[in-house]
Amino acid sequence: MAMPWVRLDTGLPDHPKILALIEAKKQRAALVYVFGLAYSGRHETDGFVPKMALPFLHATPADANALVDLRLWHHTEGGYQINDWDEYQPTSEASRHRQESLKRASRKGGCIKNHGPNCGCWKTDPTPA
Repeated sequence: MAMPWVRLDTGLPDHPKILALIEAKKQRAALVYVFGLAYSGRHETDGFVPKMALPFLHATPADANALVDLRLWHHTEGGYQINDWDEYQPTSEASRHRQESLKRASRKGGCIKNHGPNCGCWKTDPTPA
């Protein structure tokens, strides 16, 4: 399941790298950075942005290169890697684990509500093997 959100630092508007983009009249590249975060979160790519996705981010290769020049993105095989993704964003594995925990808690709450505190049917996996 895709992440419905990504973390966006409240200091982003005055971050030195973003200010450098704005000073260089590359505001669009700053927006592409944010769109790249959203793309990676939605598609659970752990910070990888495929080169073929640039048009969907309203980005040009020049925008991507501006982000690489400031080390907001890094060139990688087939596209770009968002700098420090796993330091500031949950990984796709962590996101899946969180979703599984929420489902388990929901099953437990429904079981207790509908069957009583001693039932325990929530402990069994509801999906057939």
